[in-house]
Amino acid sequence: MSKKKVLVTGIVPKEGLVELMEKFDVTHTEGEPFSRDYVLEHLGEYDAWLLMGQKGDKELLDAGKNLEMISLNAVGFDHVDIAYAKEKGIVVSNSPQAVRIPTAEMTFTLLLAATKRLAFYDKVVREGGWIDPSERRYQGLTLSGATLGIYGMGRIGSTVAGFAKAFGMKVLYHDPFRMPEEREAELGVEYREFDDLVQEADVITIHAPLLESTRHKFNKDIFKKMKNRSYLVNAARGPIVSEEDLIWALETGEIAGAGLDVFEFEPEVSERLRALDNVIMAPHAGTGTIEGRRTLAKEAADNIIAFYEGHPQNVVNP
Repeated sequence: MSKKKVLVTGIVPKEGLVELMEKFDVTHTEGEPFSRDYVLEHLGEYDAWLLMGQKGDKELLDAGKNLEMISLNAVGFDHVDIAYAKEKGIVVSNSPQAVRIPTAEMTFTLLLAATKRLAFYDKVVREGGWIDPSERRYQGLTLSGATLGIYGMGRIGSTVAGFAKAFGMKVLYHDPFRMPEEREAELGVEYREFDDLVQEADVITIHAPLLESTRHKFNKDIFKKMKNRSYLVNAARGPIVSEEDLIWALETGEIAGAGLDVFEFEPEVSERLRALDNVIMAPHAGTGTIEGRRTLAKEAADNIIAFYEGHPQNVVNP
């Protein structure tokens, strides 16, 4: 009996694909990632697609005329037309577990860097300058005793809450689905309505998916409600924050600073945003560790194995 054929796109470490390669006929490149034209031409030959570095739009889904399932090498799935995939009978799974630790670490790294004003300090020293941190205008935020507001209390948000508690922060959260009181007590967190969260928090971290209900959730009206000394950290999805409104808030001092791993129009980043020294930025690198990418590849591969063993997992278009 011939093996099912799997196409792997993007830069995916081979170490995470060992079992997949044993059980399936896998096409994988360790060099230049497959282009869109290549995928359009060849996707029809495959039963499953381990997707990274491409958009799963209607044109590509139509090209995959034999596709039975798509496994995303990511937790986010806004780059795939999951409704159209369902229409075509294609199961789509994501990989939520592997991204939890590295993305939470990146979030807290950005939180620390933003509140300690490292982008500004680094720029001053690199340019041969010096400052006196006794001056209030140069000072950041002490985390111990400060309030963290978490928007989206899933796996990553809960992990960030644990980091924050270790730093002595008070942790509030908002999520469409409130946790049981026992779970809140276990994590040491308190629920708030969204408007209360943004008004009380000294730092807000974002851990929500990109949906129509979350697009531009953070906008000029919300920034006006935040404390002037507060910080925003986003390592989730760029369009959850209106980039234009964030620039306004940072330029006018409506908020003190930001830490960003994602951007509304990435990979394009506004020149005005890049010019600011009260924001620290990373190139959507939340899972950019050797261990993180290997674990992510294995979870995506395991989704395919589980599907063909008859127990689909991490399905996002049931």
